[in-house]
Amino acid sequence: MLVSITNTPRPYAWGSRTAIPGFLGAPASGEPQAELWLGAHPANPSKINAAQPDFPDLAAWISAEPQRALGTGGQGQSLPFLLKILAAETPLSLQAHPTAAQAALGFAAEERAGIPLGAPHRNYKDSFAKPEIIVALKDGFQALSGFRPLDEVQGVLSTLRMAAAELGVESLRPLELFETLLSTRNPMETALGLVLGGQYQQAIEELTGLVVRLAGSMVARSGRFASSFATLRDVAGAYPGDPGIVLTLLLNKVTLARGEALFLDAGNIHAYLSGLGIELMGPSDNVMRGGLTSKHVDLDELLRVLDFAPMAPPFLAAEPTGVNITSYRPAGTGFALHRLQDDSQLPLAGPAVAIAESGELMVSGALGSSSPRRGEAIYLTPDEQYVRTEGRGELWVATTSAR
Repeated sequence: MLVSITNTPRPYAWGSRTAIPGFLGAPASGEPQAELWLGAHPANPSKINAAQPDFPDLAAWISAEPQRALGTGGQGQSLPFLLKILAAETPLSLQAHPTAAQAALGFAAEERAGIPLGAPHRNYKDSFAKPEIIVALKDGFQALSGFRPLDEVQGVLSTLRMAAAELGVESLRPLELFETLLSTRNPMETALGLVLGGQYQQAIEELTGLVVRLAGSMVARSGRFASSFATLRDVAGAYPGDPGIVLTLLLNKVTLARGEALFLDAGNIHAYLSGLGIELMGPSDNVMRGGLTSKHVDLDELLRVLDFAPMAPPFLAAEPTGVNITSYRPAGTGFALHRLQDDSQLPLAGPAVAIAESGELMVSGALGSSSPRRGEAIYLTPDEQYVRTEGRGELWVATTSAR
């Protein structure tokens, strides 16, 4: 069965006013549009269009008729992924997501404690992990991802000292504090814990102010780490005085061209900075924030969730998996994202969500067919067996995956 679905973009303040309307081929509302959710997460399930099953949204249909909606392939009672179109005009918060075990334990504990799901200090909105991939839909998608190697951090610190000499800054006590934290046995954990902990608020405020000042120097603007300092200046403009500003210097800066992707597994500290992308993730809204936000930061839980090991940017290769099909298949997640172009056919092992990006395509399965226009989305039940596209255009398809 092919079911037409839709949703209203979420108006988070960091969203772009034009990028999602441009992708959808819809007029701009004048308000920020940050994320379009396509899936069955109870916080924002996709609506089912008229003349389709007698349910208001995808979550209600799956709950009422799980075998019909999900098939009998062991999907359980919920859609095992969530697809989003994401458009960032300004940086998002620094954040990380839990493992499946951490999510199950955390959710159960907060349920027992009677913390309302909508409470601002609630950490776990559900019991699922949230591994995610982001694929750039336009050149220049920017993000921070993972702790950078310690030798790079030392290079950043050296640049800050050169910037201080350039600007004639005499007192480097705040910077010396930061250097001391980063010389401990567990440098990233120690630095993050102290910067976000609140015990030494005045010292961290002085450090933040100094780093922002030094980031404006010529040596910071022109050296090896110019991109990192440009990011620091941007986030300082968006979140003035936030201690997370300093933490951006500890993270890898990544810029994606269209079609390039990152895989952000549990524990990876990251932040999307700007750009338009398509995001596929576990069916979760569990977010542990670590700065660049006015929302709740639970430092103890963040420290439990984070992976502090330095890592290279986690690029995810785009693989050709069929005629006119490019696939992004992160291992161990149970989901995959595919881009179908022109005439192609993708086999289905479970339910799927598709959204048309461009052109004019006839989309069909074993039982039904549809001609989605740009920006229109479809839910496909497993009995369709495959997604076939005919014509000229591009269709993004999120599916389950055994890999």
